[in-house]
Amino acid sequence: MAAIAADVYATYPDFRPETVRALIVHSAQWTEAMGDRFSGETSRARRVSLLRRYGMGVPDATRALRSAADALTLIAEAQIHPYEREQGSSTGKVREMNLHQLPWPIEQLEALGGAQVQLRVTLSYFIEPNPSSRGWTGRYIYPSHGLRFATKRPEESLESFRQRLNTRARLDGQRPPTLDTETGWLFGSNQQQAPGSLHTDIWTGTAADLASKGAIAVYPVAGWWKNRRDYDQSDQGVDYSLVVSIESPEVEVDLWTPVAGQIAPMVEVKT
Repeated sequence: MAAIAADVYATYPDFRPETVRALIVHSAQWTEAMGDRFSGETSRARRVSLLRRYGMGVPDATRALRSAADALTLIAEAQIHPYEREQGSSTGKVREMNLHQLPWPIEQLEALGGAQVQLRVTLSYFIEPNPSSRGWTGRYIYPSHGLRFATKRPEESLESFRQRLNTRARLDGQRPPTLDTETGWLFGSNQQQAPGSLHTDIWTGTAADLASKGAIAVYPVAGWWKNRRDYDQSDQGVDYSLVVSIESPEVEVDLWTPVAGQIAPMVEVKT
């Protein structure tokens, strides 16, 4: 692990520590024996139990450093301000949500139609531990703040996705859109909403469905900063890294080139 982290830093010296940690976990793969255990489990709760035993598998330096043409990897390094409070109030509330509209290879995915593809998402950030002696339960919980991610579903628009997660995006009295439980995630909400400062999950489905999932939201959840105004550092912002990859194990298709074409005009070249 330390050797892979050193390799990533040597290759990409400007990466944040959150990104290096995310890439190590994102690159990991289960051995054949581990994979058999996961594939044999239909219960998400049991998969989460296996995750505690095996993690995401064995990290791979090559996967952490390079993205093959059929294994596109996107990295977003961003900042978010978790909480805010009204004048004189000691109790905070959620301040903002970040919506990442990814440079998605829509045409290439739609052309694959019903072919099975995988979407892997890893969210990494660091927290401040609770300095009090209250332990893990009670009024103050252990992390200073928590972050979670959610992906746009194929059947919803970008605006309805925003409204589903953000009450401020709805009209007064408007209810969030009602959707069926999303399928395809290996762990689902059991892992995506679990305690900790590193969240990763794998979605498997058709390429056509994935073509419509090119938006990911990162949003804050409760932490002890929210209820301790004097220690809250939300105004300074907190860093996080989001790593997203697409793999198409069933077919060979170049997903990297069309995305590189979208990103290139936005990259500033210094001479």
